Amino acid sequence: MSVTDELFHRANDVCRRRAYEQWQRGKSKQQILRSQVGFRDISSTRPGPCQGCTNYHGIAYGTSRARRSLLVCAIHPQGWQGGGGCADWRSES
Repeated sequence: MSVTDELFHRANDVCRRRAYEQWQRGKSKQQILRSQVGFRDISSTRPGPCQGCTNYHGIAYGTSRARRSLLVCAIHPQGWQGGGGCADWRSES
C-alpha cells in the first residue's frame, strides 16, 4: 500500500468515526428528551422482515441529506420486497 493510500484510508477512518460519534451524540440527546417528555420506548428503525437478522446493515451512505440512501443489507439493498419473511434471513444468535 502506498503512502498516499495509507493517508487516504486514515483520513477516511477519522471522518467515519467522527460522523458516528455525532450520530451517537444526537441519539443520546433524543433519548434524554424522550425520557423527559415521558416517552420510554423507542420504536425500531429496522424494517419488519429484518428484525433479528444478522444480514441487516442499516447504515445510510451519501454526502448530503437529500442524496443519502440507506443500505439495508448486501443481499437486498433496498430491503425485502417480497411477501412474507425474507428468504435470506439469518438469526443473530
